[in-house]
Amino acid sequence: MPLDPLSKRFKIFFTEVLLQSKVREKRFPGIAHTLIFFGFIAVLPHTIELMVAGIFPGFRFANLVPGIYALYAFLADILALLTLLGLVYGLYRRVILKPKYLTNGFDSRLILLFTFFIILSFFSVNAFRILLYPETLRDLIRYYVVSYDISQFFDLENLTQQQLFIGLEISYWIHLSVILFFLVYIPGSKHLHILAAIPNVILAPLGTPKSMVKTDLEDEDIESFGLGKINELNWQNVLNLYSCTECGRCQEQCPADMTGKPLSPKAVVVDLKDDLIQQSSTNGDTIKPIIRDGAPITEDVIWSCTTCRACESICPLHIQHLDFILEIRKNLVMMESRFPDELQETFSNLEYQFNPWGFAPETRAEWCQGLDVPLMSDHPEARILYFVGCAGSFDERGKKIARAIINLFKKADLDFAILGPEERCTGDAARRAGNEYVAQQLIQSNLETLNNYKPDKILTGCAHCYNTLKNEYPQFGLMTEVIHHTEFFVDLIQNERLKPNHKLEETVTLHDSCYLCRWNDMIDAPRTLLSAIAGLQIKEMDRCGSKGLCCGAGGSRMFMEEKIGKRINIERVEEVVATNAETVVAACPFCNIMLNDGLKEISSAVVVKDIAEILDLATDPS
Repeated sequence: MPLDPLSKRFKIFFTEVLLQSKVREKRFPGIAHTLIFFGFIAVLPHTIELMVAGIFPGFRFANLVPGIYALYAFLADILALLTLLGLVYGLYRRVILKPKYLTNGFDSRLILLFTFFIILSFFSVNAFRILLYPETLRDLIRYYVVSYDISQFFDLENLTQQQLFIGLEISYWIHLSVILFFLVYIPGSKHLHILAAIPNVILAPLGTPKSMVKTDLEDEDIESFGLGKINELNWQNVLNLYSCTECGRCQEQCPADMTGKPLSPKAVVVDLKDDLIQQSSTNGDTIKPIIRDGAPITEDVIWSCTTCRACESICPLHIQHLDFILEIRKNLVMMESRFPDELQETFSNLEYQFNPWGFAPETRAEWCQGLDVPLMSDHPEARILYFVGCAGSFDERGKKIARAIINLFKKADLDFAILGPEERCTGDAARRAGNEYVAQQLIQSNLETLNNYKPDKILTGCAHCYNTLKNEYPQFGLMTEVIHHTEFFVDLIQNERLKPNHKLEETVTLHDSCYLCRWNDMIDAPRTLLSAIAGLQIKEMDRCGSKGLCCGAGGSRMFMEEKIGKRINIERVEEVVATNAETVVAACPFCNIMLNDGLKEISSAVVVKDIAEILDLATDPS
């Protein structure tokens, strides 16, 4: 493994495992978990000492490293006390607060009880030892600040030597018995994550951007595409399943779950783990499919996902929920031909017309008639290839956004061109709907064209095109830099190629596209751009940035009917309206369409504009 990834993984181990940084993103539960984690780690050497002393009486770490042990004794006493505070909050959360997304069964409460006994017996062992062996522990008594106070509070010094010995023995065996029972119980409980979580975090994919799993369609040895049966999981999938703590953060953030859909990312992981355990002794053809009669994972569960990655973004253990969901979709489509009815037309349009709406491919450049936009076929030496995308080419709102981008190119005097009729859908819609065959057809066709022209940069105004070209086309051989129009325009402003001199007196709120903020960490760029425009007042929604709410279009949901629960775009535009902003700014034509539809549905006067349209107005001297 190269040195650089090793250094990054060490940093992840230090910050996320030892310092619990990602766990603490949810403040109070995170602090409580951190206290419990550190307290448990602190008690561990003490427990090992007790075990060894049970076999070799008189063994003490203090005899080996007296100075270090004194410091350890002090820190362990303090951390153990803080652990009790964390445990009290954990119990309060499960008994009083009872958040819907949190798994709150017997297992969770039993583990809390175990930990209480471990910490309490830690204190009682120390309290009795201090009084029973005052000469031996003379140099350490002042470091046992909590344990000593406990012995004083309960007047243990008034007990006889025999009573102190009996108290120590009882505390000793309670402590070790609970620890040993804990170790036996863990493998069969959800707290197996104690063993699986650390390697899962360390071995997780580095960085935020990721691609879908590539399927080799030409491999004749492959018997099944995608994930159809539990035995088709790879080792990292299994490690993911066993790492889950069932904290429910993914479920809390999931737009499908919050709008009444049957999907819970947590439940998918737990149900897959249960299926793995239940079928662990089954072999070969007798292994049952993941989706079957009576199984908790249904087609409605799998097709409810918008692939927004809110689940993966919030997960403190880096579980890759979408790897399961998208691979199950792939199996349903390619092996079973089972998918929502409305996708049949979408797949057909993509395969034969190269766009999801079925427009004739030769009309792709009609949106820019009269704008004097060069084609790559006429200007092959162009440095920037503007990849317009299907929405920019065919959707009426998308066309307006594409024209605004062209206006900005001309204002900055850029050398650019478009593919026009040579452009195909990137394959995002087909791939996320499980149709890898059609997706790879589109990808290979685009790759042939792109590799023929070899532009310096590929620029796009669509978040879905951007993500697919940037993160998935390299799987197939694309080496060209891909950039989104937002970050590109920020660079032009900073280099004074574009000057937003026109003041816009407008109150705006920003909708973060999932395929920018969570798939590619692009959170600052749109805010930097808007901040450069005089007169704009920016009001953030409650859910913004990496925790922004999805518009509902991702994962090919744009082309499916939303028949269950509340519409996700309605949930989002209600949040838009609550800001009292006049305009909601998007940086993706799919988001633009969904927000427009939602605002019309609730009869709101809020206007939706792409960030390029805002900048076009701000750089207009009129």
